[in-house]
Amino acid sequence: MDNRTDKIEETLAHQEQQISDLNDIVTKQWKEIDRLTKALSRLGDKVEELEANKSDDGEGLSVTEEAALNKPPHY
Repeated sequence: MDNRTDKIEETLAHQEQQISDLNDIVTKQWKEIDRLTKALSRLGDKVEELEANKSDDGEGLSVTEEAALNKPPHY
């Protein structure tokens, strides 16, 4: 009977560790999702700003042309 109890305790400890590990993973994923959501929102705001700055008479740069002019130096 003692061996059976030891095995149950060992299984329970292993499951508790797995739950803890999974909780850590989910927490990291939520932080990453939150970071990406904020970055996407900022990019959306930037696109809206670029579109608003484009003149209504067809003159000015398209969003693609504007982005090409402002590309990072590593491109």
